Amino acid sequence: MTLRDDTSRRLHRIVLDRQRDGRIPGVFAGVLRDGGLLWQDGVGSASLDDPGTPPDEDHQFLIASNTKTFTAAMVMQLRDEGRLSLDDTLDVLVPEVARPGLTIRQCLSHVSGMQREPLGDVWEELVFPDRAQLVEEFNQVERVHPPHRLWHYSNLAYSMLGEVVARLDAREWAESLRVRLLEPLEMRRTTVGFDGRHADGYFVPPYTDVPVHQPANDLRAMDPCGGLASTGADLAKWSAFVADPPPEVLSPDTLEEMCQPQIMIDRERWTAAMGLGFFLHRSGTRTYVGHTGGMPGHITALFTDREARTGAVVLTSSGTTPDITGFALALADHVTDQEPALPEPWRPGTSVPDELRDLVGVWWTEGSPFEFSVRQGRLEARAPSLPRHKPSSRFEQLEPDVFRTVAGREEGELLRVTRDADGVPTKLSWATYLCTRAPLAFGERP
Repeated sequence: MTLRDDTSRRLHRIVLDRQRDGRIPGVFAGVLRDGGLLWQDGVGSASLDDPGTPPDEDHQFLIASNTKTFTAAMVMQLRDEGRLSLDDTLDVLVPEVARPGLTIRQCLSHVSGMQREPLGDVWEELVFPDRAQLVEEFNQVERVHPPHRLWHYSNLAYSMLGEVVARLDAREWAESLRVRLLEPLEMRRTTVGFDGRHADGYFVPPYTDVPVHQPANDLRAMDPCGGLASTGADLAKWSAFVADPPPEVLSPDTLEEMCQPQIMIDRERWTAAMGLGFFLHRSGTRTYVGHTGGMPGHITALFTDREARTGAVVLTSSGTTPDITGFALALADHVTDQEPALPEPWRPGTSVPDELRDLVGVWWTEGSPFEFSVRQGRLEARAPSLPRHKPSSRFEQLEPDVFRTVAGREEGELLRVTRDADGVPTKLSWATYLCTRAPLAFGERP
């Protein structure tokens, strides 16, 4: 699929306006769909030493805290393998930790209350701890908030999650990353620090227009929170993973779990929340899943609308790029508004299981109707008043006349069927609520 010329022109104008207003030496921007770059643009220069060459999809940028989404995915892989639980505490997984009660879930969602950075003035001195120092000094840092009190960003907590991955896998975090994610997803240009062709990073002073080159730093034990460099082409593959992960890499149910809000980031207007490793940003009626990253010389963002299968990546060579989230969302929103992804066609089912035939139709509960139906051989239920964007309830059969709600209203709850002597269903019990063929008041019996 290619975009219409008017859509592409508008996207280029968005990038150009943002580049000019932000005084960014070089920008790579792309709109992502179905695993690839649907549209891309480079404005400015990949390096001011070669001002005529704009950045392209193969130039590496420091993606900084976007790295956290990779670390989070590996933690969830370990959880699915049964090697940790989200309620495990750091002191169990890293015995040198003397501070009890810090759970993996708290660290993933930035509600641990731990201070933002490791001990010392790391971002002033630009000298970062090795693994032994990180763990040794962890017991000396502050817990600045009680757990779950508020969202408080912590590079320190994510560095310790990287230590958990390294210990459970008995290898360096970077090697686990390569084996667990980068090789299966064929992300060959995602590396710890720069490796090959890349965009130089700059600081643009506020009162002059001569950029200052910013060298890359070795984050050492902080690599799991922000040490990666990547390209637009590779991040298109990561966006596709976030939209629809291959089950052999990560269960789609687990990725969905990572996208459930754990706490509000924007407590004032509720436009942004934190999942398990992902930022969740609202734009109108859309929800974008992703992250941003900031490093001296580079500000970057990658966000994906999983429902629309559309995302945007913005990679910049300035450490002061304004509103990188809004930049990425403006690109993705424009494409979805103008040229949305086509929905899957309706496909007929092949059979209706015998045990479901007499369950279809209207059942009433709490005075309201629910339409039970069979779609693709599975039982579903939906209230006629349910907004179109809300999913139907879906059920999986556990045993004869016992079902588990696996999606929609009452997810996780049981649905039990009661039949008369002739085998005709007379009532349903859904999360213990009575469902009957005719509307009844509470306390009436069918």
